[in-house]
Amino acid sequence: MSPEELLFAETHEWAHVANQGGDKIATIGISAHAVEALTDLVYMELPEVGTAVSAAQSFGEVESVKATSDLYSPVDGEIIEVNTSLPDNLEVLGTDPYGEGWILKVKLASETALENLHDHAAYEKMCEEG
Repeated sequence: MSPEELLFAETHEWAHVANQGGDKIATIGISAHAVEALTDLVYMELPEVGTAVSAAQSFGEVESVKATSDLYSPVDGEIIEVNTSLPDNLEVLGTDPYGEGWILKVKLASETALENLHDHAAYEKMCEEG
């Protein structure tokens, strides 16, 4: 996926929403900007499939040599898939954050939370402004 196709939260998570079998599914990850800011990643804690998530609520954490940061869901719904290979291959977040570096897939409960997300241009502007 290209960043231009994604929606971004102010907390640097991204979402790509697609129809799948009659449901709206959001693939979620963290932005290249966030990965660069965190630098050397050493640990990631991910939730279980079936866990309910709410927009702006923490679903896990990522730890770098600099700090531990919460991961926040940009959407409301139920986790239907977790990228279980990611914690053992954290370098993928740096090399392909918008592809192989996806973290979760969430079946949307509603599309309301999407209204609070930014397109790529607005997200880039937010990052530049600090």
